[in-house]
This record gives sequence, C-alpha cells and structure tokens, in this order.
Amino acid sequence: MDTDALTPALLRQLRAQKPYPAVSVTMPTHRHGQDSEQDAVRLRNLMAEAERRLGDDGVDRETRDGVRAQLERAVAELDPRQAQDGLAILADTREYQVWRLPRSVPERVVLSDSFLTRNLVSAKAQARPYWVLVVSADRTTLWSGAGESLHEHTGDGFPRVRPQEQFDPQREERQGDTASTFTDEWTRAYLREVDEAVGAVLETDPRPLFLVGLAPALSLLRDAGTATAAAVGRVVKGGLTDGPAAALLKEVHPALDEYRTRHAAAVAGRLDAARGKRSFAAGLDEVWGAVRDERAGLVVVEEHFQRTARVTGGHLQPVDPAAAPDPEVREDIVDELVETALDGGAEVVFVPDGTLSEHGGVAAELRY
Repeated sequence: MDTDALTPALLRQLRAQKPYPAVSVTMPTHRHGQDSEQDAVRLRNLMAEAERRLGDDGVDRETRDGVRAQLERAVAELDPRQAQDGLAILADTREYQVWRLPRSVPERVVLSDSFLTRNLVSAKAQARPYWVLVVSADRTTLWSGAGESLHEHTGDGFPRVRPQEQFDPQREERQGDTASTFTDEWTRAYLREVDEAVGAVLETDPRPLFLVGLAPALSLLRDAGTATAAAVGRVVKGGLTDGPAAALLKEVHPALDEYRTRHAAAVAGRLDAARGKRSFAAGLDEVWGAVRDERAGLVVVEEHFQRTARVTGGHLQPVDPAAAPDPEVREDIVDELVETALDGGAEVVFVPDGTLSEHGGVAAELRY
C-alpha cells in the first residue's frame, strides 16, 4: 500500500493492542528496483532476525509459525519495480500489510503488542496527500493524490452517478421547454449529494481539495453545498471524470504547484510572526520539548531531515548512527516527533531541504 491509504480509521486499527507479538519490519529501499539485489539481501537478513527474535522471546510454536507464514506472504507480494525510499512490513498471526514509503526509514525489527506506525505517519505527512473531485452533470469521481501519484478512490459513495430523470410533461407544459442540464432541479439535487459525500470524506480524512470540471458544473456545485466551497484550487476542464490518472494529474499540476507555493509562503509568514511574538522554537531538542508538551501548533520540517538521538532526561542528544545499539537511542526520532505532533493536534508541514538551515532543520510556532 501507498501512504495515501493511511486513513485515521486504519491508523487506529494499526495502533490497537494486539496479542503479542505484532511484528514491524522497516528498511530503506531503492526506488523502482534500482538496486533490488541489495534490498533483497537486506530483507532476507531482517526476516532471519525477526524469526530469531520470535524464538528468543519464547513465543510458542503455533504463534511463531503463524507470524512467519504472514511474513512470507508479505515478502512474496513485493515488487521491486514499485519500490520507493522505504518499506514497512507489519504482520501478526492473522494478517500482514506491506507499505511503500516515500521517505527513508531505519533498518529495524520491532516485536510489540501493536504495530509501529511513526514511519508511516511521517511518510504520509511528507507526501502531502490531496483529493481531486472531477465533476460533470451526470457523473462525479474522486481521486486520491500523494506526491506525483494519483488514483481513483472508489467507495464512500464514489463514483457518483446522477439518477435518471423521469419525463415530466406537466413541467414542460408550464415552462414551454425542456430542462437545461445545468439548471434543472435533478442536477442540483445530485450535486448536493456530491457535496455531502465529499464532505463526509473530508471529515474522516482531511486534505486539500481540488475541483475539476466545466465552468457551469463547478458554478452549480459551488451553489449546491458547503463542503466543496473549501476547495483550494479549481481547474476548468471537461472530459476527465474517468481520467486517465496521468492526464488528470497533468491538468491539476499547475493548480497543485500554485497551492503549494501559497501554502509555503503562508507557513514562512507564520514562522516569522512567531519569532516576533516570541512564540517560536527551533532545533530538534527545543521543538521536541514543545511537541511533547503539546505547545506546538505548527511544526515545520525539512523534507529529508533525519537524526539519530538519545533521549536523556526529556532532552535529545545527537548520536552517531553507527554507534553500538542502545535502548535509549531512537534512530527515527524525527518521524517520532512528527507522529507525536500530529497526535497532539499540531499541523505538520514539510519544506525543501535548506529552508530551515539556520534553525537546524526543524522549527515550530507555539500555541503558548
């Protein structure tokens, strides 16, 4: 699965307590199978470590065999051509999940009573997912985007088709004409249903929303409800309700770039204002403390900023990633910070590398 599939509901399921052991395996990978042989060797070593850990932890044979079978199914599913920058495999005796991540992750095996989620959460935040609603007078589709990928979202009432209108001779006699596609009440009711359906999706999985369609359809949709009024971009283009994804992404790209530029400028302005009001934190340790205390309202992180650190007395001390293993050392402390910030209700924004060089790669606007 790709990170845009990580909905709040699914995240709750992954974090839910499970019978021990829930196994999480993470590792960095090479995009599109560019060095699939090296990745395969690393994965075999991690699978061997997971099996050894299962034995060392005294897991009974039946449970051990069940987890091993799920891990084997996960490995068999992998396609090196679809690899991104990181991989996460989650497995217990009943299920497995394979996640392709657009963010490098540490090489590790974790056995616990719930799955490790911080790398997934951070990768999704970095991918900056969005929704694209493609509207026409008789059919509407919803598309899920993340980074440069886009695919149709089926479910939650989509795709949505306008019900067939019944012939109304009395109306035609009163009006003296037939109903216009973009003025009749059937179309208005249909678009109100579309607005309600996309509103429900946004409530469960909030993302920036882009609208695509002919001008009359977009205008009528604007008047029909409230959820789509919050769209951050509109593309006046017809004939794309069924994609294909590549063509739709090409049309949406300028609006997506414009939104990201506006958003980046707004984020920079918020950080500047925070410095002026002394409600500003910078550097990994300072931002970590603010996030842990839930004082951070906005956390801004450079896209490839990652650090290994030791947690000592509530503070972070940088550690050489090549140092000997230590239970107090967190290899993915930035991903943990991102997950903790989101759990605390903060907004997390990733910016290009070098943007926060004077602040150590990470900064925050504080609530108080």
